[in-house]
Amino acid sequence: MFLWSQMHGDEPTATMALLDIISFFVMHADHPLVDRIRQDLTVLMVPMLNPDGAERFQRRTAQLIDLNRDALKLETEEARILKSIQEKYRPDFGFNLHDQDPRYTVGQTKNAAALSLLAPALGESQPDNHVRRRAKFVAASIVEAMNQFIPGHLARYDDIFEPRAFGDNIQRWGTSTVLIESGGWMGDREKMFLRKLNFVAILTSLFSIATGEYEKADLNSYEQLPLNGKNFYDIIFRNVLFQPTSNAQPVHLDVAVNLTEERDSTTGQLVLIGKIEDLGDLSTFGAFEEYDCGGVLLDGSVIEMEKTMQREEFLKAILKK
Repeated sequence: MFLWSQMHGDEPTATMALLDIISFFVMHADHPLVDRIRQDLTVLMVPMLNPDGAERFQRRTAQLIDLNRDALKLETEEARILKSIQEKYRPDFGFNLHDQDPRYTVGQTKNAAALSLLAPALGESQPDNHVRRRAKFVAASIVEAMNQFIPGHLARYDDIFEPRAFGDNIQRWGTSTVLIESGGWMGDREKMFLRKLNFVAILTSLFSIATGEYEKADLNSYEQLPLNGKNFYDIIFRNVLFQPTSNAQPVHLDVAVNLTEERDSTTGQLVLIGKIEDLGDLSTFGAFEEYDCGGVLLDGSVIEMEKTMQREEFLKAILKK
């Protein structure tokens, strides 16, 4: 088994989960699950493939290369290490662990995609072989386990073949590979709940491979997962009466705001900065936070496209009445 995480430095959720798993192996060495995994599997982990990016909390390496687009040229040392491990050990199974945009949804629903899975394609038009099919069985076993905890919040990642990506190529090189993307969950901005989901998903996968139970999973549970959609915002203020100018007719609409973390230049603390992303009928969209404004009248000085302010300022401005 070969598991690697944080090839993008700003995607740390699975890194925490892998360290949790190592801790579990050490502290509960006599647990039947641990005992079976240790009997039947050799587990290789790279919990942080891109330490320079992690230090800067940025996607790319210190050379500003996207490590997951360096599987062919192997320009970076990190890419050469990853490739050398695959070549040396020829693992049967691989787990490519990432974080995705937390605003992805399960298809066109308003449900946030807590986890998205993929058994990467082998090429532009190549049919499945035993390697990819085996990966699909593992993905299906993850779906069946996760449906006990987050039903309706699992999606499938886009499987368009990317010839430069490691997941796609490691699949082609003979290692049955599953991509796990950690998305978003209500009230879990620091992704502690998603960290637990990764812990459970990975451990149950290892156990199911050790016992051979993964081969009994229903492939439809994976293949029929909806693809990632994008019907989500961080905040939606609903039922706002908006008057852009004093001589314009007021209209009822919803206001969507997305949040990003920025460091305050004065205090040095991280603050949540909101930006208005859309106005209008957002009834088909969901959000981590939703507020019914009850028809409160707002003027254009408060609500304007591209306007930014801190989250608390948005709440105070829009909910003050």
